[in-house]
Parts: sequence; C-alpha cells; structure tokens
Amino acid sequence: MADVAFRGATRRFGGRPAVERLDLEVADGELLVLLGPSGCGKTTALRMVAGLEEPDEGEILIGGRVVNDVEPKDRDVAMVFQSYALYPHLNVEHNIEFPLRRRGVDAQRRRQTVREVAASLGLQELLARKPRELSGGQRQRVALARAIVRQPRAFLMDEPLSNLDAALRLQTRADIVALQTRLGTTTLYVTHDQVEAMTMGHRIAVLDHGVLQQVGPPHALYDRPANLFVAKFLGSPGMNALPATLEGTTAHAARVARVARVDGGHVPLGDDGAAAAGQAASLVVGVRPEHLALSPSGTLEAKVLLVELLGADVHVLCQLGDQTKLVVRQDASAPRPAIGDGVRIVVASGSVHVFTGGSGARLGGPG
Repeated sequence: MADVAFRGATRRFGGRPAVERLDLEVADGELLVLLGPSGCGKTTALRMVAGLEEPDEGEILIGGRVVNDVEPKDRDVAMVFQSYALYPHLNVEHNIEFPLRRRGVDAQRRRQTVREVAASLGLQELLARKPRELSGGQRQRVALARAIVRQPRAFLMDEPLSNLDAALRLQTRADIVALQTRLGTTTLYVTHDQVEAMTMGHRIAVLDHGVLQQVGPPHALYDRPANLFVAKFLGSPGMNALPATLEGTTAHAARVARVARVDGGHVPLGDDGAAAAGQAASLVVGVRPEHLALSPSGTLEAKVLLVELLGADVHVLCQLGDQTKLVVRQDASAPRPAIGDGVRIVVASGSVHVFTGGSGARLGGPG
C-alpha cells in the first residue's frame, strides 16, 4: 500500500491550466473522491498519478517517492475506466489474468489468483464467457477483478459507474466500498456524481476549473461548505442561494435582530449568522431544501413553478420576486401546492449559511 500526493501539481492544455497548483494528499488505505463537474480537472489529476499526463509544474508522489519521471508501467497502480476497456477476444478468465501473464507469473499461480478474485466478486460462473455476453455490471466487475489481481499500491477509478443504470450503480457502489474496505488499498475515485461521492468517500476533494475548492469528510463539506460552489454542488438538490442585503429590525424594545433582506421577504440570521455577516452590505444566504417549509407564518413570499413527487419526498420549486429560484423539500404526506400558487416559506432556525456577495466565500458557520 502507499499514500499518493500532489505537490503544486499543474497541467496545462493550450496554455490554459486543467489542474492548477494542486496540493492534496491521499492517505495510505484511504478512499478519496475527486468530485466536480465536467472539465474541472479531476480526470487530468487522476491521469497524472497514472503517468498518462505529465505535470508541467509540481510533483506527483506515490509512497513518498516522486514519480514524475517514472514510466506508467513502473508506478504500480491499477486504473479502472468508465468504458471497462476489456479485451473482446478474450474470455473473462483470460481478461482477469492478463496483468499476471504480462508479469510472467506461472500458470498455476495465475489460475489460483484469478479464481480467488473472481469468487470475491461473484464472477466464478462467468469465467468462460466473452465480454459481449455480459451485462454492464458484470463487465465492470471484470474490470475491477483485473485491477485487483495486480495487487497494486493504489487503485485509480475514473467514473467507473457512469455507464450503469440506477440499480446497478447502487449495487456496484456498495461492492466497491466493501472491496476497498476489505483490501485496504489506497483509492483515488473520480466522479461528477455527488451522491457517489457522499456515500463512498472517506474524504471528498471538490475541484472547479482545475482549482481545489475544499477537501474533507463528506459530512463536513455538506454542513460547512467553504464557498457557494461547494454549497450548491453538494446535495440533491444543492443549497438554495439567495442574494440579500443585511439590515437590522427591532424585534423587541431591548434587542435588535439582524435579518437578510431578499426580494420577497427576509431570512432571520440569528446571532451567529449576523456575527458572520459582520457589516457586509451585500451577501448571499444559503439554505438547504430540507430546512425550508411551506407555512402561512413564513417570512418569504414565492410563487410555485413546479411540484416533483419523488416517492417519499416532494420537491417544490418556487420563485421569488426577483426571479431567484429555490427548492423546498417536504414529506410526500404533506399538503402539496399547485403550480402557480402563491406560498409563504419559513426558514428553520439555525440553518442559514452566509457567503460574500462577490467571491462567494463562506462567512462563518451556520446561524
């Protein structure tokens, strides 16, 4: 096993950085997810570790050793691709054993290793089949098995579940987590799917335009996003962001409460939120959909644009007077409004996040 590290790693294409000054460490035995939208640099970062892309600046380390000048075949990492990359003319057994054959492992040991790995992934009944005779989930398990037999120092997984349907993604996601836990192999996993990231990673590193935005455990990023990009990217749907201005209102004779004024009403900030906002004249308040509710006592007035029934939950898409849209998540058993209805929205106490109106940087904790 080995840790993996990026030290000021930069990779440019056409003079423009795909990854810029990336400093990130993946601990020995950790499953770290690189998360971000298409074009954010996550796959480029993965390919630099594999040796398929060479950094223009900075260093890539595996097991504490700088590997910038080490050939891909000598880095002792195994990559699992989105497209499976199986050899169509070989059956499952020969696809899995291919890395061992290339290393000159004797036939008896190859056969034993392949059978053990195949059994661990439920492939023992499929060893004689060709890839064209397999389902998408089975092909992905074969690709995983081929990586496992190498017993590499690190696994590199590039969106391996993107080609699977929802049910297979769920099952294969669980298989990968169980496998990584059992093997304890350092794993760098690339995805644009925040649900995968939240459910699989020990930590998540969020990238945008090649720049690392935040890294930490899933719950930390969800509860305390470093900026608006992370806040809106994590969550399904993401955090609501409402442009606002800070003002004071006299709630009681002896006390002045700070609120964020938005078009359509106001959002109570509470003591912590007000302290975080400071004297900012322009800011953005963030509230997760689950911390909003439709209620006659709500401080926000909005119009219903869409009502989505999602089984146990309902997402109500609303619009404020300035065209700002926000989503309210409610239980399916709750009364549902109709499209076009005017509603009032209440914000749960202590749930508001405050960001700068310019850069979108976080201004302290939830208030």
